[in-house]
Amino acid sequence: MRIASSPRVLFALSAILCGCGEGPREAATPEVQTSTVEDPGPQAMMWDCLFDEAESAPDWLPQLGCLDDFDALASEPAGSSLPFARSVKTVIDTEDGNALYFQHSERYPIHHEFVSKHLSVAAGFTPVPDLTNFNNTQYSDPLRRFILGAVTHYDGPDAWVYEIAPYDRAGPEMIETAFKAIADNAFFGEQLRFHPTSVTVQAATAELSDDVPTLDTDALYEGIDYQPLNLAESYGRLRFLTADQLETEYVTFRDIVVLDRVPNDISVTLGIITSEFQTPLAHINVLSQNRGTPNMALRDAYDSPELRGLEGKWVRLVVGPSNYSIAEVTKQEADVFWEDNRPSLVQVPGANREVTDLRNVTETIAYSEDASGEEKHAAIKEGTRAFGGKAANYGALARIEGVRAPKAFAVPIYYYFQFLEENGFDKRIEALLADPGFQDDPAVRDAELEALRDDMQTAPVNAEFERMLLDKIAADYPVGLRMRFRSSTNAEDLDGFTGAGLYTSRSGDPNDPAYPVLDAVRRVWASVWFFRAFEERSYRGIDHTAVGMALLVHRSFPDEEANGVALTDNPFDRTGMDPAFYVNVQYGEDSVVLPPPGVTTDQFLYYYFQNGQPTRYLSRSNLSTTSESVMNRSQVHELGEALAAIRSYFSPIYGAGPGVWWAMDVEFKLDGEPGEEPLLWVKQARPFGER
Repeated sequence: MRIASSPRVLFALSAILCGCGEGPREAATPEVQTSTVEDPGPQAMMWDCLFDEAESAPDWLPQLGCLDDFDALASEPAGSSLPFARSVKTVIDTEDGNALYFQHSERYPIHHEFVSKHLSVAAGFTPVPDLTNFNNTQYSDPLRRFILGAVTHYDGPDAWVYEIAPYDRAGPEMIETAFKAIADNAFFGEQLRFHPTSVTVQAATAELSDDVPTLDTDALYEGIDYQPLNLAESYGRLRFLTADQLETEYVTFRDIVVLDRVPNDISVTLGIITSEFQTPLAHINVLSQNRGTPNMALRDAYDSPELRGLEGKWVRLVVGPSNYSIAEVTKQEADVFWEDNRPSLVQVPGANREVTDLRNVTETIAYSEDASGEEKHAAIKEGTRAFGGKAANYGALARIEGVRAPKAFAVPIYYYFQFLEENGFDKRIEALLADPGFQDDPAVRDAELEALRDDMQTAPVNAEFERMLLDKIAADYPVGLRMRFRSSTNAEDLDGFTGAGLYTSRSGDPNDPAYPVLDAVRRVWASVWFFRAFEERSYRGIDHTAVGMALLVHRSFPDEEANGVALTDNPFDRTGMDPAFYVNVQYGEDSVVLPPPGVTTDQFLYYYFQNGQPTRYLSRSNLSTTSESVMNRSQVHELGEALAAIRSYFSPIYGAGPGVWWAMDVEFKLDGEPGEEPLLWVKQARPFGER
């Protein structure tokens, strides 16, 4: 049985203008070739095609007479979470009587390339400026020469829309000029709608005439069924589970799992299909990206008759940018795939047990500020051996001028191993790892790990270490301030393996018996032996006994106004043509990466480097009783300043080089005293893209 799907696809968070086109050619206008538009819809006009399939596609067309014309010039999105869309870039040249060009977008992926070749001096026009000046004028200057945009067809809602860049400051007259020219010269003209791609563009729609019908993002969402999160292929046994069942039933790394909703936690699998849409920074998606396994959402997947027909069978799942396919295979085929695609082993940098002092975070890594990126990277890796990846990267973060990070210190890995050895847990762990029953039965493994954690959470802690820790807190932090003890192992935040969400963090207050400091410390240490963390390490070939848990310690934020995560580049555009910061933020302490069922967050793209710095909201928090955003404009700008500084600082350390997408994964809070403007605090920065 085989299901090949091209269903309605998630209108994802970036709506890149990925159309195509070219400027006027020296040859005459392309000859007209009669053709029939395939299923044009009741309002589509029946015109003649201009593109002759027997010839190569032209650089541009003055008119789109049929679907063949559109397809000849259109391009598809390149990013992993882009919506299924076909798009043709458009150029209106006001210097030439508002001449219209539908450009070939795969051949000319940006407007500047097209107009430089076809609408500049060589073609008899005035010069086109260099790319920087072009971008600084042609998207903002009211007297600009070009009106730039794209016509896009979204398959899910079957919508034809005209779009301009989210940062474009075109006024209503420019939008109407371009819209009418396109509508008058395209077979889908009567179906065309204007889709505002950002808050900035939305403001211009209020002044548009009734001749320019609009279609907002929410309306596009209504027709979306499919969301590709991580594009990949795998073979596994198809299983159906509710998110609640994951608490009591076990999945293996040979399973592909269909879930009724997005879970808070899941062990290693070879693929995930959820019936609810996910956020790009949801733990299961970050883990899927780390593993290189397919992850997608499909509305009503849990009750899909087609998928249910494959339940319990070995299948091949392919998640693509515009569709997915799933088909039954033999177990032998699945076994061959597994042997050929076993995950690469993760090399833990080792544990430095020589360091015993509690260090302020800036001292967890040692390099001068004029050190090279490679030297800084080596220093962070060395710091990871003693203080774990989170604390080592935090030590670098705390050095960035203009970024407000909480004052923090690190407890080295030494005290975790001391705790194990003084209580005999090291011998107990060795015995478990040598027990075939523990290794072969996930139920036994889960029960034994739970018993180990329970005993660790009540075991005595070295008295000298306890005194050192409490003295450090008393000396450096005000009385009554609750502290946060965060996991920082030497097996996380590594190149190609983040370990996101595997371990825990806990709060403790030396002056409040309801929050004992040692309870928090022991719980974080014990989280090394979470079932899912154990499974993930086993999947990646990590030696469990080589893993050490350090602690990153700073003030707690028990009553923050908002919390969020961000990426320092646009995860929906891996081409670099649509640079933006991605931000996911929520009121209070409610999680943004693991939101409760039915809870939505503010998600937006912030075009920090573009004129006007527009924001494009992709979803809104439903915890607000007003229409206000979680963050105001000044807070968004301050966050943008911090993200730009973080990206610039870490680029020589983790950046993969020109043309290779990468980003830093940043965690932040908004916190302040009652009645005061909350301050932005950056709590974490770790590499998201692989080095």
